[in-house]
Amino acid sequence: MQVVIGTRGSKLAMVQAEYVRDRLQEKYPEDVFLLKTIKTKGDRVQDRSLSQIGGKGVFVREIEKQLLEGEIQLAVHSMKDMPAEMPEGLCFAKSWSREDARDVLVLREAASLEDLPHNAVIGTGSKRRALQLLQLREDLRIVDIRGNVDTRLARMEREKLDGIVLAAAGLNRLGRAEVITQYLEPEQMIPAPAQGVLAIQLCAGRKDLLEKVNAFADEEADRITRAERTFVQEMGGDCTLPVGAYASVLMDGSVQLLAAFGSEDGSKLVRVRSVGKTASEAAKTAASGIREALVASTVGTVV
Repeated sequence: MQVVIGTRGSKLAMVQAEYVRDRLQEKYPEDVFLLKTIKTKGDRVQDRSLSQIGGKGVFVREIEKQLLEGEIQLAVHSMKDMPAEMPEGLCFAKSWSREDARDVLVLREAASLEDLPHNAVIGTGSKRRALQLLQLREDLRIVDIRGNVDTRLARMEREKLDGIVLAAAGLNRLGRAEVITQYLEPEQMIPAPAQGVLAIQLCAGRKDLLEKVNAFADEEADRITRAERTFVQEMGGDCTLPVGAYASVLMDGSVQLLAAFGSEDGSKLVRVRSVGKTASEAAKTAASGIREALVASTVGTVV
């Protein structure tokens, strides 16, 4: 069997796809696994925010089209980039083990968030990160920044920004963990839903291929990924509003979910903590709590 794996061409996307290819090739030496790079709208348009050019789907639509047309048989994405709903005929394999889900600060001179000078300038292209940063330090000035890791690091130096916010998972996969100044715990900054999880996508009819990919499944990672993505679906799917979700499995087997949801203008950010016997129950309880707080027009804290 020959399997062509589609991926974006960024350095991080290639590292992720190569990891999947190499593990599959090692386990199934009788098959041939090849990589194909595909340029997406999100890669082509770098001078506008994601909400202006179509939201999360801008990183995946061209790849999904090639899956449906049979040009590729697998696709590897970052799960946090995936819309809540996917085209009919496609599915995800079960989640493999999750990388570090936390966001991190990369600071040019300061040693920590607390050490930053008054009115320090921090770069991020994420409303979710921006709103939570301002809850931690309301004096911070947030500037919009997009691009890959190297582009953002270079801009921080060139424009003398005090720091930027990135995902620990991407830096770890790129072997760049040494640039991390401070890890932001989920209680401080709730990560993007499914941050650190690889999305391995294929046509729903390929049961033979699905079985091979699922041999690497991490059941706990799959469970918490479902909780976080179900929360997004409960809140309306692919809206461009700030949304965060971080699930964990407790000692008794129940699922805990920290969730955040904010207004587009930045005037409100609601946080809740929910627990459910199942991933779905935890997600639905969190969504209900968020809606209640939004209706009451309160700025919530983790409870």
